[in-house]
Amino acid sequence: MAHGQSILITGATSGIGREAALRLARAGHLVLAGGRRPDALAALARAAEGRLEPVTLDVTDPASVEAARGLVEGRTGGRGLDVLVNNAGYALPGPLEALAERDLRQLFDTNVFGLLAVTRAFVPAMRERGQGRVVNVGSIMGRVAMPMLGAYNASKHAVAAMTDALRMELAPFGITVVLVEPGAVRTGFAATALAGLAPYRDPDSPYAAALAGTDGAWARAYRLAPGPASAGRAVARAATSDRPAPRYVVPARNRLVVAALTALPTRAADAAKRRIMGLRPPGG
Repeated sequence: MAHGQSILITGATSGIGREAALRLARAGHLVLAGGRRPDALAALARAAEGRLEPVTLDVTDPASVEAARGLVEGRTGGRGLDVLVNNAGYALPGPLEALAERDLRQLFDTNVFGLLAVTRAFVPAMRERGQGRVVNVGSIMGRVAMPMLGAYNASKHAVAAMTDALRMELAPFGITVVLVEPGAVRTGFAATALAGLAPYRDPDSPYAAALAGTDGAWARAYRLAPGPASAGRAVARAATSDRPAPRYVVPARNRLVVAALTALPTRAADAAKRRIMGLRPPGG
């Protein structure tokens, strides 16, 4: 892809989205960085030394999505986006039995329905032009299911399925659809996710011991996790490569993790996942 592409990134104020936005802006692309918080957007613009344009965008708010679409239309002279990067999302750990319905709905509103709403807003201009690209940021947790992460797993499995379907549906119109699947990345993502567990930390809960094990598992995973640079590079590559791969698993070593957990017989995989997440075996 040539320089000077117009690229909208949702969830661009932190973590992988921020890394990708800065990288693409410094490469000379017109980066429209979406986020909900004006202060965080202003900080991002300063970090980019004015090379990107902040866009206030809440993917769960139809009016906000439509306003962003109108802004992009004006900024691109009616041409529309070259690349949409759907990065906005978060994790909600905890036992599926105990998670409040409002929390589950909010998770899916952001991770799944928000992603689809933004895609629907920007794909028509790409389709009419006969060219464009959509990059969805999923997770290796969209390949496997882990205990105490069922809600997040389900949302990222949905993202993976939608990406696969969109890749086939939009190909006849010249639109490429790519999925980036990071593993654990050392950002504020984990802290935000664990903070979401606060309402469920009842010492009398039957899941109290399981939650304690989950805390330890997250601490171990993120202590060894890389920063967002590799995932940011993968997003930038997916957005700008002339022939992007359909999927990017990052870091590359996570391919082995996914392959191992999906190749094992179900009982063996379940046991391995329980150990990873610090859960006692049945009857233990």
